[in-house]
Amino acid sequence: MTEPSTTVGLVVILIWYAVIGLLATAGAVVVSQRFFRGRSEQIFYGAILILIAGYYLACVAYFGNGSSWRIELLGVIAFSVMGIVGTRYAAVLIVGYTLHGIWDAVHEFAGHSGSLPFAPGELTAIPLAYGVFCAVFDVAIAAYFVRRKQFWK
Repeated sequence: MTEPSTTVGLVVILIWYAVIGLLATAGAVVVSQRFFRGRSEQIFYGAILILIAGYYLACVAYFGNGSSWRIELLGVIAFSVMGIVGTRYAAVLIVGYTLHGIWDAVHEFAGHSGSLPFAPGELTAIPLAYGVFCAVFDVAIAAYFVRRKQFWK
């Protein structure tokens, strides 16, 4: 059982990373609107989805968890396909980022609480609160895409 102060500290860290995720979303929106016009912004975010999906393979390599290669590689392939197709179809990009946000949250909870239906080591480890940061960013940026897609035609 964890100490109450440890639980409070964990909650503060998770909230802090969620706020940083929102701030990162705001920064990404400002930068992308400044440097990309029309569909080029959509293409940019499609490429970013591919890159952020690949981060999990870096975590597999860094943490040395060879048993998670297969599931992580399948995730990277799925999100990469969504990123590529999303450069043409905004709805796919919206779904891709939303699903990636869920993927991030699953990693966070599976890795740090073991409460999801994954065997130990089946998903790669990630740094504490990274999944919260990314889940918030991914879902918030997907919400931005819903508003922005009219400019991507």
